[in-house]
Amino acid sequence: MMPRLNRRISVAPMMDWTDRHCRVFHRQLTRHALLYTEMVTSGALLYGDVPRHLDFDPFEQPVALQLGGSEPDDLVQCARLGERWGYREINLNCGCPSERVQRGAFGACLMAEPQLVAHCVKAMQDAASIPVTVKHRIGIRTGRDQRQHEPEDDYGFVRDFVGRVAEAGCQTFIVHARSAWLDGLSPKENREIPPLRYDYAYQLKSDFPHLEIILNGGLKVRTQIDDVLTRLDGVMIGREAYHNPYWLAQVDQAWYDATLPIPTRLEIVFAMVEYADQQIAKGVPLRVIVRHMLGLYQFCPGARSWRRMLSDAKNLNGGDSSLLLRALQLVEDEVPEEFLTDIDGVELG
Repeated sequence: MMPRLNRRISVAPMMDWTDRHCRVFHRQLTRHALLYTEMVTSGALLYGDVPRHLDFDPFEQPVALQLGGSEPDDLVQCARLGERWGYREINLNCGCPSERVQRGAFGACLMAEPQLVAHCVKAMQDAASIPVTVKHRIGIRTGRDQRQHEPEDDYGFVRDFVGRVAEAGCQTFIVHARSAWLDGLSPKENREIPPLRYDYAYQLKSDFPHLEIILNGGLKVRTQIDDVLTRLDGVMIGREAYHNPYWLAQVDQAWYDATLPIPTRLEIVFAMVEYADQQIAKGVPLRVIVRHMLGLYQFCPGARSWRRMLSDAKNLNGGDSSLLLRALQLVEDEVPEEFLTDIDGVELG
């Protein structure tokens, strides 16, 4: 029997970002945080290249699979595939507001159909032995005038959604503490414009103390996260983990009581050179690996030089992992030694 997943800190599923190469990179930084795939639609698994979507390196564990879909029978087949491939959790996306996802009748618009979500969750739980969780918003708005208050933006809306899905057996809810505005905003704007309402997540925990409630949205400062963890069961970090990945280097010591030294940026680069060599030998282009590493020197004096070297098309066309070492040599001339050997360069707040 597998040990229970520790969701104290997790990295959010992010489309076009958290692919397998990103997750290997993040795992160099933290051994304990739970990592998620990008959202994989049920259609992509049922009618597409399953290994391309589901293969991952065992080094990434613990890793969870996020699914997008709304047909219970399809999701059952996908949950079984996810368990067979070795994922530790199946997560149902009820939070993505993109027009493409809305056309597929899943994502955030599922919050308007809690009975259907409950049916999907129960069907997947009955079909797989690994946990089935739900990631959702605190509400949805569908009118053209997003400034107008709607009932779907009331706390009672998300309370009733969580209550109904919990009745179907779901024990873990990841709450992106913004409403999803289904008209007039892009997915990027939906991550920034709707106001954060952490109080909704806190109230959910008060109303459902037996449930595991994880908070997502706008979290990046350690003192802020420490405060959240006194009220809730975990936090999910999104854009901060991607744009400032060295932020993750503090996770194991700060929130998992790990005693191993914090990995240095130098150690991480050397590990990724080895990984890149393995992947290049399999035909993987260097660019799809190093694009996730552009923010490694964020807040360091040499950050711009690092990004420029690794994003230059001419350099990437060479397809040689030594590009990372050349970039490292370039920033070593600009970055004070303390930035290379500890976490002082990370914005902790």
